[in-house]
Amino acid sequence: MSPPPHTPAEPGRHRHELRVRTAKILKSSSFRLALLYMLMLCASVAVLLTFIYWSTAGFMDRQTDATIGAEIQGLAEQYRQRGLPGLSAVIRERIAQDPAGAGAYLLADQAFTPLIGNLDRWPAGLPDPAGWMHFRLRDRSPDQAEDHAARGQVFRLHGDLLLLVGRDVRDLERTRHLILDALTWGLAITAALALLGGWVLSHRVLRRLEAINQTSREIMEGDLSRRIPMRGSGDDFDQLAAALNHMLARIESLMAGVRQVSDNIAHDLRTPLTRLRTKLELLRAALGDDHPAAATADETIADTEELLTTFNALLRIARIESGGRRAAFAPVDLAPLVADLAELYEPVAAQQGQHLQLQAPAPAWVIGDRDLLFQALGNLVDNAVKYTPAGGRVDLTLGGTETTVTIEVADNGPGIPAPLHAEVFRRFFRADHSRSTPGSGLGLSLVAAVIQLHGATIELQDNEPGLRVQVRLERAAAPDGEPAHPAPADR
Repeated sequence: MSPPPHTPAEPGRHRHELRVRTAKILKSSSFRLALLYMLMLCASVAVLLTFIYWSTAGFMDRQTDATIGAEIQGLAEQYRQRGLPGLSAVIRERIAQDPAGAGAYLLADQAFTPLIGNLDRWPAGLPDPAGWMHFRLRDRSPDQAEDHAARGQVFRLHGDLLLLVGRDVRDLERTRHLILDALTWGLAITAALALLGGWVLSHRVLRRLEAINQTSREIMEGDLSRRIPMRGSGDDFDQLAAALNHMLARIESLMAGVRQVSDNIAHDLRTPLTRLRTKLELLRAALGDDHPAAATADETIADTEELLTTFNALLRIARIESGGRRAAFAPVDLAPLVADLAELYEPVAAQQGQHLQLQAPAPAWVIGDRDLLFQALGNLVDNAVKYTPAGGRVDLTLGGTETTVTIEVADNGPGIPAPLHAEVFRRFFRADHSRSTPGSGLGLSLVAAVIQLHGATIELQDNEPGLRVQVRLERAAAPDGEPAHPAPADR
């Protein structure tokens, strides 16, 4: 019975994909450039808004100060011309003409004792060197008892009299706050829109780059026919994609030519070598065991067989790297596969006085080519048995996690020096520089080709002593209706 279309794990998977996508956007260079652009834009907007604030609120402050200064000059002129009675009359007249109390007038003696005006006491605080001061002004209406801001200037008259003229600036303060709020919100909205635009831009750029990366990964896995998709817009990405596709087409053509030459050489040489081996076997049979040249014929037949093995390995690697075998991928349970490997190599290990230990506790399904996986893992076990001395141990272990399957082949032989771990997968590479040991140096190259074809990873580690090889593949679900067979017994 097929599972329901939506499983409980899907919300968690979607959240994980969203976190991964968000992390990619935040780490992308386009988003960082967008952040830099946002900072520059916000700085520019802040400078512009500061100028606007200075032009509006500052102008209103200067206008208020000019009004207060003009009133003081007028009152001082009245005092010089008409004396204290004339000044008092003018102050009473102006207070009467201002029932709302927007203006503040106070004439006081040297001890700050009020003489005339609409303030009942001298305001607290000291004026600045220019005579300006800020103070609180209380509404005189019965329904208003709230203090509000006022600004005034103190002018010293002849006779040690002090004249304070001020203005109610509560409307100015409200206007200033409104302007500051508008500027703050304008800056915040600018930053938010710039950030949103950067996010959208980074997401679009990341999608285009991800298409390029996905195509690159498929090409690295061996599919040289893949090309980077184009949208036909003619933008920079389309021009880059066109250049890369042209380069990929050229590389594919060159690789196809090299592969064709290699295949032709291998095919053309394998046929005469096969005929040569057949003729040598006929010659060996005609010579008989007592002939002096019989041993030489046997050695020549062995050398010919080694040449055929090398050419066959090269052809297999070429076919694997072409990616053509990927069409035969199917679900494969690695538990019986490693059990077959252990059964195949147990007699060989026992003959050399070694102990081969298998641990495969549970089924482990992957998607792949069973024959190629068997051949690749067989090469690893064969190398372990070949290079482990008598009395040694070879461990073949199948394990992993919920998402991966790990096959581990470990031995206590001489191992491979750590600096050579990345070199051993090259074709014809031999750790034995004297090349006195048997082999062609293609076994691990074949393993690497199979691992790359399956999108897996392989890692060499020091087993202290010996070598530990770990192969990791992506775990797949068991096919529907497949019985959960018991785990192979440890041997």
